[in-house]
Amino acid sequence: MRRARSLLFLATVVVGCYSKTPEAANIPLSQSSAAAAAPAAPTDGLTGPVLEHLAAPPYVYLRVKTSKGEVWAAVPETKIENGTKVTVFNPMLMTKFESKSLKRTFDEVYFGTLTAADAAAASTAGAAGTAPAGMQQSTPPVNVGKVEKASGADARTVAEVWAQKASLVGKAVTIRGVVVKYNDAVMGKNWIHLQDGSGDAKLGTNDITVTSLDATAKGATITITGTVRADKDFGSGYSYAIIVEDAKVVKK
Repeated sequence: MRRARSLLFLATVVVGCYSKTPEAANIPLSQSSAAAAAPAAPTDGLTGPVLEHLAAPPYVYLRVKTSKGEVWAAVPETKIENGTKVTVFNPMLMTKFESKSLKRTFDEVYFGTLTAADAAAASTAGAAGTAPAGMQQSTPPVNVGKVEKASGADARTVAEVWAQKASLVGKAVTIRGVVVKYNDAVMGKNWIHLQDGSGDAKLGTNDITVTSLDATAKGATITITGTVRADKDFGSGYSYAIIVEDAKVVKK
């Protein structure tokens, strides 16, 4: 099963973002129509046979008969048959979630993964600044090399942002780098992992997580300007030692 590409929507703010993937565009386009995130389900998962499945790439929606009743869950796209017993790991509940590709609004739907390994890996990586579960990618790695530093007073390399974390919190920074991972329309934002050849991969200081409403693509060289936040906690163990939020993206 390929690594999860959906999920763990903790949408405290779900705002407009445009996507090239059918289902990713289903995130409401304004805060007023946002699907509100509810508390997480038990971390041991939701288990039961699949009663119904609806494909909506990059997700598949499953109606699962659990010990507490029938629930809808959304997991990374995979082939599955009715009657198959599944466990949806690390489920997060979204209410009034609209799937535009299905032309349907779910009163309640849990977003999770079908493999415990994916959920555990995401939980471990999250503390170091990796995107929430389902935002991991198994596609080939991007060759970054050495990227020329952006210009301007607020320009920083990825390593410099990590090194100057304490003094940069709440301030704007400009970083030029290569997109090594990209997930759109998750938690109402596009998630970018940026590297520029600086930093230490073993310590995780070679990679910075960026959120933006602007679209980009894996492998693109871009310049972003956003606000540095530290110790950002999205709940359920998904926290970031450092993250750059609300960034504007310029392709260059």
